[in-house]
Amino acid sequence: VSVAGSYAFVVGSGLCAIDVSNPSAPVVGGSVENPGITLDVAVWGGYAYVAGYVEGLGVIDVSTPSAPTVVGSIDTPGEVLDVAVSGNFAFIADHLEGFRVIDVSNPAFPAEVGFVDTPGYPYAVAVSGGYAYVADWNEGLRAIDVSTPSAPMEAGFVDTPGSAADVAASGAYAYLADYDEGLRVIDVSNPTALVEVGFVDTPGYANGVAVSGGYAYVADRLSGLRVIDVNTPSSPVEVGYIDTSGSAYGVAVSGGYAYVADSSGGLRVIDVSTPSMPAEAGFVDTPDEAWEVAVSGSYAYVADHYSGLRVIDVSTPSAPVEVGFFDTAGAAQGVAVSDGHVYLGDRNAGLAVFLECGLLFSDGFESGDTSAWSATVP
Repeated sequence: VSVAGSYAFVVGSGLCAIDVSNPSAPVVGGSVENPGITLDVAVWGGYAYVAGYVEGLGVIDVSTPSAPTVVGSIDTPGEVLDVAVSGNFAFIADHLEGFRVIDVSNPAFPAEVGFVDTPGYPYAVAVSGGYAYVADWNEGLRAIDVSTPSAPMEAGFVDTPGSAADVAASGAYAYLADYDEGLRVIDVSNPTALVEVGFVDTPGYANGVAVSGGYAYVADRLSGLRVIDVNTPSSPVEVGYIDTSGSAYGVAVSGGYAYVADSSGGLRVIDVSTPSMPAEAGFVDTPDEAWEVAVSGSYAYVADHYSGLRVIDVSTPSAPVEVGFFDTAGAAQGVAVSDGHVYLGDRNAGLAVFLECGLLFSDGFESGDTSAWSATVP
C-alpha cells in the first residue's frame, strides 16, 4: 500500500485505490491489471511504481485515480518484491538478483542505471538521506549509498540473527522486523558502520510493528501483542503484553489504544494507556481473517482477507461496531489511511479506487448503513 494526496494505491494482480471521505461509505472507482503478481507499490509525482514479481517494474499513470493507465515497464532479471521511489529514481528489491536502481525521469521508458548484488535475498527497501536500507533476508540489513544513482555502493551492513523481512527508517534508527528473532533496533547515524544497539527477542514471530510515544508495539503472531519501551534505543525492554485470542498479524496505535489485526480473532482493541498493563477494551469478530489495520479519527479500517475492507467505528473503544464494508474481489492483506482515503492491498485483485456513487449494483454487494456504496471490480 502506498498513499499520495487523497488516494491510497493498493496492489495484487494490478492497482486500485479507496476514497473514504465518508468513512462508512468507501467506493470503488478504478483499477488496472498487471500481467504478473503485484507485491508492492510506491507513488511519486502522479505515477505508481508497481513491483510485479517476475514481470519486473511497471509504471502506471494515476493522475486520474479513477482511470489508471500503464505507461511503461522494465523487466528486471530477478523477482521484484519491493520498491521505493525518491526523486527521479526507483529503488528495487529484486530478490535473487540483488538491489536495482531504475531511472524513471521518463516514466514511459524506465531504464536501469545501477545495481548492487547483495549477498542475500532483498525482501524490502527504504530510502532516507541518500541511502537505501535493504532488508536482505538471511544477510541482515545493508546500507547502500545512492547519492550517485548510477554507481550505488554498499556503505555498511549489520548481519542480524533472524530473517530480515522488512525495514523502516526513521531518524537515526532503523527498526527491523527480523521474523523469528524479534525486533532489532539499528543505529544508522553512520551508514558506513551500522550497529545494532538493542533488540527484544519476542517469543513469537515479529510480524508487524507500530511506534508511538517511546513504545514499539509488536504484533507477534501467536504470542499476541508485545509492548516494548524504546525510549532508550540501546536498551529496549518489554514492559507488557497481552495474549490475543487469534494470531496477531498487524497493529496500529492511536489515542491510547492499540488496534490489533488478529487473524481469526478479528479486530481487538487494546487499552495501552498504561503500557505495562495492556488490557482488552473491546473487539469485533470480522467474518474472515484480519491481516492488517489502519486507524484514522474514530474509525479503524481492517483488511479482512477474503471478506474485503471492514470499516469499524471505534469512537467507543469498549463497544466497536462495524458500520460498513466492501467485499473486494481478491484477498485483502494490507491497508493504509491518508487524507480521507483508504487504500486496500487486495492481493490478486489489484488496486481499487473507491469513489462515492449513488447507485447500488446488483452484484451481491452489501453494506451496513452505507447505501451509497457501489463497485467497479477488476
